[in-house]
Amino acid sequence: MPKTPLDGALVLIAAWGVIGLAGLLRPHSVRFVGRVLFPLSALCGLALAVVAARGVAAPAGHALLVVGLPDLPIHLRCDALACLFLLVLGAATAGISLFAGGYFRQGHGAAPGLLCLQYHMFLASMGCVLLADDAYAFMVAWESMALSSYFLVTTQHRLAEIRRAGFLYLLIAHLGAIAILLSFGVLQGGSWRFTFDSMRAAHLSAPWATVAFMLALLGFGAKAGLVPLHVWLPEAHPAAPSPVSALMSGVMLKTAVYGMLRVSFDLLGSPPWWWGLIALGAGLGSAFYGVIFSAVQTDMKRLLAWSSIENLGIIFAGLGLSIVFSGFRMGALAALALIAALYHCLNHAFMKSLLFLGTGAVLHATGERNLGRLGGLMRRMPWVAWLTLIGALAIAGLPPLNGFVSEWLLLQAFLFAGDVPRAFVDMLLPVGAAIVALCTALAGYAMVKFYGVIFLGQPREPALAEAEDAGLLERAGLVWLAAGCVALGVLPVQVIGMLDTVSRALLGTTLAAPAAHWWLLAPAAARGASYGPLVFLLVAALVIVLTLLAVRLLYHRRVRRAPPWDCGYVRLDARMQDSAEGFGQPIRHIFQPFFLIRRELPSAFDRLPRYHMEVGDRIWRYAYEPVGQLVRRVADLVAVLQQGRISTYLMYSFVTLLVLLGVVL
Repeated sequence: MPKTPLDGALVLIAAWGVIGLAGLLRPHSVRFVGRVLFPLSALCGLALAVVAARGVAAPAGHALLVVGLPDLPIHLRCDALACLFLLVLGAATAGISLFAGGYFRQGHGAAPGLLCLQYHMFLASMGCVLLADDAYAFMVAWESMALSSYFLVTTQHRLAEIRRAGFLYLLIAHLGAIAILLSFGVLQGGSWRFTFDSMRAAHLSAPWATVAFMLALLGFGAKAGLVPLHVWLPEAHPAAPSPVSALMSGVMLKTAVYGMLRVSFDLLGSPPWWWGLIALGAGLGSAFYGVIFSAVQTDMKRLLAWSSIENLGIIFAGLGLSIVFSGFRMGALAALALIAALYHCLNHAFMKSLLFLGTGAVLHATGERNLGRLGGLMRRMPWVAWLTLIGALAIAGLPPLNGFVSEWLLLQAFLFAGDVPRAFVDMLLPVGAAIVALCTALAGYAMVKFYGVIFLGQPREPALAEAEDAGLLERAGLVWLAAGCVALGVLPVQVIGMLDTVSRALLGTTLAAPAAHWWLLAPAAARGASYGPLVFLLVAALVIVLTLLAVRLLYHRRVRRAPPWDCGYVRLDARMQDSAEGFGQPIRHIFQPFFLIRRELPSAFDRLPRYHMEVGDRIWRYAYEPVGQLVRRVADLVAVLQQGRISTYLMYSFVTLLVLLGVVL
């Protein structure tokens, strides 16, 4: 039996690797891979979550693996921060792997056994990122995570659109990796020792520390999808199979948060307050940009991808706010903002994984991702509909589910920041609170559109009448994630008690008053703000029960059922329902300067006139496309050197030798 959390985590991560290799024993057997290996993977995830939860309060464990490059052995460390994110990895993976066991089948572009290998290498590499205690081990695991996820994104590699999405993802991932590597190069401080202990002991001047922080923000921000490095995320998430999208959004993006926390609060020590303003601005800008684009999407997976940009922006806003408070020595508020960010990491792992898996079940049942061709699926897919509803309500920030708790905590941190000693910062923070509130409202708007168009109303296509509900394993995965959304929502005091341990390890301080009672959350009791989710749940349930009883007693058998008023039309059909484009029209109108809108108007001579509109990203058009065109032009110029004749290449070699001789002599 493993004696420490580090030992247990290593055993379970190695077990994922073994499960992945086992998929090659019978690579074409859907039954073996789906009914045996993926459920085993879910059990490993559940065990990892248990080990990590127990290890949050345990002392940090260290290990040294004498493998790797000469003089660069692999160092491992499992402290409270690593255990928390291992908990996120294990808990989310338990539900996603169960769902994947019933989801993957023949015809997904690769053999099931090969998918199993890539999937579990992805899981194992994320676990190794969280355990790495030196730059060499971290970068090897980080690149392994990027490559394994790239192969998963390009599962349907025969489609040109999928290949383009995979290339863009890999390009941004490697640009981010270069920035992280440079950050580690600065953090070693001239000692040329790349263990994290050496980086903690290094004494960097203020300018070099700022360079290390900015490089880390650039590198980890690229992986997290912060604007303007977000362009890969709306392309890669829709391209990947739904369980992979759930893993990437629910778990992989959190490794970027982990890395940023590790550099900011652990390796750099005490960051100055103005660093926090940079992270806060990047987070709030990303949250706002992501949510308005989410509200106007007509592809259900692309809508969720933009929503992930919004949620990661909220997390980085909490991280930046914590740096601001920490720099001003406001320990309790710094802990509150950090706990809000960590809580949202937990919440987003469950909420977004649940929603991506729900869209995967819809995609399998209907073959459609376009919201304009869906509708009325609640009758055909009740399990998926009701469980997805929990995720939609949670990510919209409605109590008593988990999304409300973390966003409420973040707003508390913003609103109780009246004692900041800088007037400029004191003036900006209420604006940040307003942006968070606006993003929450727009997220609810987007989720009403997402859920209502897919599951409510009438089917927009005749083929939807043949849709079938999710299978047993898929339902089990959805139930697990939905239960996590409920548990994190109704038991916040217990969760915050665990997160307070991580705050103490990073900041050296905790919340002033985390709770008044086990059922009542009061993070700043002296200010009089509290929240009782169980009380809210009981009152809501009581109101519903009393309403049902009143209806049954007072109006029983007195209700006359009749067709709805049809406004004088002969019949009502699916074309008269609000469409996804129509639902997003107010957002397009209000925030039009942010969108690049291209319309194709019908001609009077068209036999079947159709109105078509595309909403594009101005950042992609005006920042990335010019760079791409420049790279192509340079490549065309360099391609002139490729003549295809051996005599020309020998001449190049001869000229190169002459130049080198001239330089040396």
